[in-house]
Amino acid sequence: MWKSFFILDVDIFFFVNIILAILKIWKGFILMNGLDFPQISPILFSIGPLSVRWYSMAYLFGIVLGWVLMLKNIRKYQLPIQKEQVEDFVFYLTLGIVLGGRIGYVLFYGGDMFVKNPLLIFAVWKGGMSFHGGVLGVMLATYLFAKKINYCFLSLTDLIVLYAPIGLFLGRLANFVNDELWGRVTDVPWAVKFPNGGYLPRHPSQLYEAFFEGIVMFVLLNTLWQKKFIREHSGIVSSLFVMLYGLFRICMEQFREPDAQLGYFFSHFTMGQMLSVPLIILGAVVLYQILHLNKSKL
Repeated sequence: MWKSFFILDVDIFFFVNIILAILKIWKGFILMNGLDFPQISPILFSIGPLSVRWYSMAYLFGIVLGWVLMLKNIRKYQLPIQKEQVEDFVFYLTLGIVLGGRIGYVLFYGGDMFVKNPLLIFAVWKGGMSFHGGVLGVMLATYLFAKKINYCFLSLTDLIVLYAPIGLFLGRLANFVNDELWGRVTDVPWAVKFPNGGYLPRHPSQLYEAFFEGIVMFVLLNTLWQKKFIREHSGIVSSLFVMLYGLFRICMEQFREPDAQLGYFFSHFTMGQMLSVPLIILGAVVLYQILHLNKSKL
């Protein structure tokens, strides 16, 4: 009996070691080679000479879905803004996102590329949108619309930031599909070999950003919005949005390959990190002002 048990124990030990050896070899294979980039075309569909890309549809879906959820939110909490006004507001926002995002990219990331060929500014189908430029464009559009309908600026920005993470999530997924804005070379098991990244194993930093800037921020901000105090004090979720985005962007840029035409600033910092610092400061100042003015109600 003991002899049989000993033989069984040895056999189990033998097979466990075989399995561990296989796993070790597999892990080594992944570390050396990385995961193959999925064969996904950046073009969703084509009609004749017209091609519709995932990137443009990410913007469209993000805006439409945000619009629908914004209307639902307004009805649920009986916010003092009309459906027709929201429709006009979405038009303003779309202009702010597109124009601000593109102009921001030209100014912040374009280098001398657009100086040499100014017509590239209008080549939006080739990509190139800046979140920070989009923020400035949306702020300007929101300010103008708030003045037009005599509505609180921060109340409008609160409605925007609740659903902006949807667009950020879809946009980062589109960056992944487009094989752009990939991460730095790494040996983590989930590294991806991006064709445009030289088939080197890299961090799928687009997916990291999609998770933190999209899913985490959406859940957090919309959970807070359910609190009556938050809804009654305009600007709290807006300030948290810009602070969280800035923090997440600074952290995620540690995994992302810096833009080739810019490289690092002060040998360590990327443009995305540099532009995110003012967002954090702005959000902190606004949040302090709101809480300081209403500290007696906390």
